[in-house]
Amino acid sequence: MASKLDQLKAMTVVVADTGDMEAIGAFRPTDCTTNPTLILKAAQMPGYDHLVAEAVAWGKTRPGSRDAVVAAVCDRLAVSFGTELSKIVPGRVSTEVDADLSFDTAASVAKGRAIIADYESRGVGRERILIKLASTWEGIRAAEILQREGIDCNLTLLFSLVQAAAAAEAGAFLISPFVGRILDWHVKAGGGPYEAETDPGVLSVRRIYAYYKRHGHRTVVMGASFRNTGEIEALAGCDRLTIAPALLEALANDTGALPRKLDPATAAKDGPDRIAVDEPAFRFAMNEDAMATEKLGEGIRQFAKDLNALRAMIAARMEPA
Repeated sequence: MASKLDQLKAMTVVVADTGDMEAIGAFRPTDCTTNPTLILKAAQMPGYDHLVAEAVAWGKTRPGSRDAVVAAVCDRLAVSFGTELSKIVPGRVSTEVDADLSFDTAASVAKGRAIIADYESRGVGRERILIKLASTWEGIRAAEILQREGIDCNLTLLFSLVQAAAAAEAGAFLISPFVGRILDWHVKAGGGPYEAETDPGVLSVRRIYAYYKRHGHRTVVMGASFRNTGEIEALAGCDRLTIAPALLEALANDTGALPRKLDPATAAKDGPDRIAVDEPAFRFAMNEDAMATEKLGEGIRQFAKDLNALRAMIAARMEPA
């Protein structure tokens, strides 16, 4: 029998959740996605030092303040990784807007445009790229503007139905609900033990998927942040799933049967009623959802911390020898 990974690929677009090009080449996903944490990790691998060195050398020729130049080098490095990744996968590469812009719509739009311009200057068309934005109200508004300009967006750090509904109304190309982080919160709060079919992260993605199918939203649902293969198997049939290399390997080595769990026609019959997505309703719904509010804030803080660590690493590399 085919591996579970091959069975999954027959019903779901598989995305590699890594900046490690060797891992992507090994598992042949359709797309790949990165974030500041993954870029920081990859930038410290000896095999990718040439990309860091090129970005640093470019930065040393740039005018401006030290902080501005370091930020520009980090942007260039993210696009350099993305450009290399685009040579490996046939589909999309996601590149994230700085986490410290998560509550600034105008700055997020400007950053998204700049990322796309850099890709296009390297011969990578915008149809190959997704701009990742945090699923704050401001991030969703930035996605709405960028989508109107033909720049497709991936709304990340998504933990609730109201975030998903707002993203769909904004015309976002894709959302990334974080399965494992939802589970983490519930376990820490004393819930469980959970199995795949009762996992709150799995149930959240299923609900979002059903909502989209019922109301005809075209936004792609891409489950993310998995803690185990059971969560992945419980979402077999989802539009897309982004999976870390260790879990891709586990699926590739398992030849058991993998039944489809999500189907558009079936899900459309059971989806939740349409919900309001104006700003007051969005903010109140988030206020009422402690898990979504806490995990969104925590995720932004962690990505900002890793982005600052990357900036510090680049700043040190730019110091005169």
